[in-house]
Amino acid sequence: MLQNIKYNKWVVMAFATLLLTSCKKEYSDPNRATSDKVLSTANGLTGVSVGLQRVYSLGRASSLYNVVSMNGFITRELLLLNQGNLPEYQLTQGGTVVDGTNTMLSGLWTSSNKIIYDADQVINNAGNLADKGTASGLIGYASIFKALSLGNMSMFWEKIPADIGTNVTFINRNDGFTKAIDVINTAQAAISTNAISASFASTIPAGIDIPNTLQALKARYLLYSGKYPEALTAANLVDLTKKSTLNFEAAAPNPIYDVAGSNFNVYQPIDSTMGLLGSLQPDLADKRVPFYMVLSGSSASRFLMKGFAANTTSVYPIYYPGEMTLIKAEAYARQTVPDLVNALIELNKIVTKKAINDPLGIGADLPMMVGPFTQAQLLDQIYRHRSIEMYMSGLKLEDMRRFGRPSSTTLVGSERTRNLLPYPFRERDNNPNTPADPAF
Repeated sequence: MLQNIKYNKWVVMAFATLLLTSCKKEYSDPNRATSDKVLSTANGLTGVSVGLQRVYSLGRASSLYNVVSMNGFITRELLLLNQGNLPEYQLTQGGTVVDGTNTMLSGLWTSSNKIIYDADQVINNAGNLADKGTASGLIGYASIFKALSLGNMSMFWEKIPADIGTNVTFINRNDGFTKAIDVINTAQAAISTNAISASFASTIPAGIDIPNTLQALKARYLLYSGKYPEALTAANLVDLTKKSTLNFEAAAPNPIYDVAGSNFNVYQPIDSTMGLLGSLQPDLADKRVPFYMVLSGSSASRFLMKGFAANTTSVYPIYYPGEMTLIKAEAYARQTVPDLVNALIELNKIVTKKAINDPLGIGADLPMMVGPFTQAQLLDQIYRHRSIEMYMSGLKLEDMRRFGRPSSTTLVGSERTRNLLPYPFRERDNNPNTPADPAF
């Protein structure tokens, strides 16, 4: 079980029947009376909320495993060790080899839509509770996983479902980021009106700082939306002394370690280059490399993953404090009138940061970079340090598109094996509104 989970088994069972198979499926509960009871009590809504984190973070079918692994293969961060792992092998080959039968992409599609549906049940019903401090906590907690799910789908697909239901229509991926931001804004308004009660934290898994996480995700998705002044403002409001993590234990292990890190049968880090090419590769003295990987001593793979997949109970960050600093650097660099001075100041905070000064223990501990730099040169360095600072975060594919990294439908000269993913056959077979697959 996730640490510090307190909920009744009947709550989880009542919502187990809601497992999403495609956006066409209806989500009516055959035991309506039980469903109504679950959604009308604090205990019931808490049980549903904890279920969101379980779907997001536990097991090979989880959003966390699929986001980190799919991104890692597509962007060449990871080395596949066994071609018998067919979904992973397809993603390493890329192009048209990846199709709607791939169980990793269909798994992320399914888990994301399920989380969005269940989160809506919590958000729409929490306001009816008499205890408004618990209500705001539920709304904030559920909104984190809804926003992450909207954001994850928007990172991997050209269009995402506009809603959950029968024959739903689709919206552009940029509108998906906007929806995620709207979810966060609504949650922040609820928390501002009624502060989260002190007792609420004891009812959910430990590790998540709700207000700070909402603010950090808001900064992330504003950046992805190209709203640079707003992203800068949002990032400045994140408390960089805090962290927010998905926590694990032996009975509910870290899925990256459990599936891949604990063996040489699936994947390990590609090597100390982290998949970066030429001048973008990490400096030999960069202490983030030994943070994320260690020499394995095995002929199967030279490197063994460390960092946030070092063992069964390794925590996994929902966001990175260093990510916020790099958002500031990028926002300054991409303003209508680029502010390269402040962009370099923020970037150097990451370049020179010592691990002891980072809540997650990440630190390059390198000498300060000295300019002057052109905008293009500085953006290259920001991309480089995002790739190193947030290695195996699941965010690199979105960065590659934003920074204009080389892409080709023939994979010749491309730094990634896909640009966007095809839609799962299960969705296409059941929803006539499913868009055409992207060419690459």
